[in-house]
Amino acid sequence: MLKFLKEVLRVGEATQKYPFAPAEICEGFRGRPEHDPIRCIACAACTSACPANALSMKTDADAGTRTWAINYGQCVFCGRCEESCPTGAISLTKDFELAVARKDDLIKRAVFKLAYCRSCGAPFAAAKEVEYVGRILASYATSPEEAERIRANAEVCPECKRKLDVEQIARSNPVQQMETAR
Repeated sequence: MLKFLKEVLRVGEATQKYPFAPAEICEGFRGRPEHDPIRCIACAACTSACPANALSMKTDADAGTRTWAINYGQCVFCGRCEESCPTGAISLTKDFELAVARKDDLIKRAVFKLAYCRSCGAPFAAAKEVEYVGRILASYATSPEEAERIRANAEVCPECKRKLDVEQIARSNPVQQMETAR
């Protein structure tokens, strides 16, 4: 017994004093995902990448909003949302303490306004996403006029965009013009 006590005193404490002292976090630890609604464009890339379906995106066309939500009770802290986010709006923190009094407190939401189609007026995407895509595509333009035209095209819903593309092809194809003239 004396030999055992000597060994215990030599080794010291084997446990941490958590929760009275902060726990040591290892490098590369994946904790709670933090969402920044200011940087988020509501593109739903993170919701597609989430294997646990902890992230969701619901669109309310009547209200003109898209609601992004995360349920920390379902999250497995895999980090795929962080990897898939094009704007870096989601980042994993070192926080792992998620105890709450009510189950609803595990769900965090952010609401985004929808953009309306320039052509038909129907809501089709988050306004921040349309602005983001228009800005990126316009950066490849060779003139300010082309950049403005590209930004304007980004503000058209996919259905109207297809119709406009067909009309543009018909105008530029002389064989088609002759057939439609008959």
